[in-house]
Amino acid sequence: MAEDSIIRIRSLGFQWETVDPFIFCVHHKDDYPAGNSKLGPDASLDGRNLGQDFQLKDGWRMYHGMQVPGFPVHPHRGFETVTIVREGWVDHSDSLGGAGRYGEGDVQWMTAGRGIQHSEMFPLIHQDKPNPLELFQVWLNLPKRNKFVDPYYKMLWGKDIPVLKMKDDNGKTTLIELTAGKINDVEALPPTPDSWAADPDNHVTILTARIEAGGTWALPASDPSVNRMLYFYKGERLLVDGNPVSAYKSIQVKPDRGIILEAGNTDCRLLMLQARPINEPVMQYGPFVMNTQEEIQQAFRDYRETEFGGWPWPVRENTHGLEQGRFAKHN
Repeated sequence: MAEDSIIRIRSLGFQWETVDPFIFCVHHKDDYPAGNSKLGPDASLDGRNLGQDFQLKDGWRMYHGMQVPGFPVHPHRGFETVTIVREGWVDHSDSLGGAGRYGEGDVQWMTAGRGIQHSEMFPLIHQDKPNPLELFQVWLNLPKRNKFVDPYYKMLWGKDIPVLKMKDDNGKTTLIELTAGKINDVEALPPTPDSWAADPDNHVTILTARIEAGGTWALPASDPSVNRMLYFYKGERLLVDGNPVSAYKSIQVKPDRGIILEAGNTDCRLLMLQARPINEPVMQYGPFVMNTQEEIQQAFRDYRETEFGGWPWPVRENTHGLEQGRFAKHN
């Protein structure tokens, strides 16, 4: 066993541990019921702490939504969000007039830069059947020089995202969906232009993997300067260089060596976040990520004065209708 390939293993809670340059990672998994005419749940909301509903009740949560689950209008500055939707739908609206509906394998990459407001609602578009939702949201920091770039969002549509299908010596399959970076000479779609991921020397890699039960995948080595974190979020047991790891664990591994990942008796699903650290001071307060406390205070002042462009939409929980399919509208 190559025990020294593992730096540490931690249990995963609602918010997942990250390492520089990643700020935040969360896994939303909600089994929503059929929807109503307002795109909310066709079920009673009694007993829920509406506006702050993070308690898993009946298999789902409303989060900050009052009628529709999700996250009504809120501001960001100084970092990026990468939203990977495995199942279900997200309605995006922002303070610059941008909007979109994406899901079922799509990814949204948004650079908040100098400041933007947006809402992220989870429309329950099926009225005749359940509306399961599963997504990851990752916060990727921006270096000081890019914290005041213009806000920008980009869609990476699921049909265009590279998928690697690999078989091991026993014919077992591993599927890799590559959101960012490069694996085995396959390159992901370009990120937003001012992203830390836009420079290949930063070795930013974001991927999800499904290893078939009994199968193995040899994760190739990367540059020794990067931080590399694996999140084992579904399955029974995973062997990491021969070390057994139970589900819902994060595994930080050394980046400069190949790692053998072997699934147990069930398929194993993982998220991987990897990048060269920015190595700058990080000051986070709620939705703002800057370098100093003074910059955080300035962010609050700027937001109070400008509202980062205001809110051009009729409601805080803006959605895009029952019949709307995938779309993206850019400011």
